[in-house]
Amino acid sequence: MQNKYILASISVFLLGFVSMAQGSTPPPPMPPPPPGLSVDGGIAALFAIAMAYGIYKAFKLSSKQAS
Repeated sequence: MQNKYILASISVFLLGFVSMAQGSTPPPPMPPPPPGLSVDGGIAALFAIAMAYGIYKAFKLSSKQAS
């Protein structure tokens, strides 16, 4: 019975070495990513909307304090 456990332990121990010895080829390189879309127009529009909203809030705040 003791010999079975020793044999099983040695088999499991050596199985790790055998599996590490297996050579594998590296995967092929990934293809280059597709070209991205430009975001220049969207950023300009967002900036314009943010400026208009900021001016509106500043004007509204200053008119409340003047009253």
